[in-house]
Amino acid sequence: MAQLYFYYSAMNAGKSTSLLQSSYNYRERGMNTLVMTASIDDRYGVGKVASRIGIETDAQVFGSDDNLAAMIGSAHQEKQLHCILIDESQFLSKEQVKQLTHVVDNLDIPVLCYGLKTDFQGELFSGSQYLLAWADKLVELKTICHCGRKANMVLRLDGSGKPMRDGEQVAIGGNESYESVCRKHFREFLWD
Repeated sequence: MAQLYFYYSAMNAGKSTSLLQSSYNYRERGMNTLVMTASIDDRYGVGKVASRIGIETDAQVFGSDDNLAAMIGSAHQEKQLHCILIDESQFLSKEQVKQLTHVVDNLDIPVLCYGLKTDFQGELFSGSQYLLAWADKLVELKTICHCGRKANMVLRLDGSGKPMRDGEQVAIGGNESYESVCRKHFREFLWD
């Protein structure tokens, strides 16, 4: 029976690496996967999922208004799909998470979503909120803070490397723009 999975973490925990490995495992066994990513994240090029360790794959992009159930259903009619893997799933809308439950429940295809749980202010992203509520399986991928504790929060850095308190929820960037920290250090920088 198919299930909806949400693999979540702070930045630099290996979410994309894990997604790419899962897709590879399916394909190695002769099964078809569909890798999808949010169109808003084009750091590695449009339609690419890439890992910091240097592996990548092509991906179907989706925008905030796309109907994922229709996109996946159409692809499934062309070629039987055995697994759907979604990178940057924090950018999913509430409706898109509902659509993914349809894929799992009605098409019987497992959906593996990978994304951040919270933004740089400690607030849930919309996609993460509904995946946390509706996923069958929640899996935390772990990374560490500079102090050695588990990092579960993300700081956004300005051009001089100082933590920012304000700004738009979404600003695409990598290590130059974000740092994963433990709650203690997040609190020291943002809440205290």
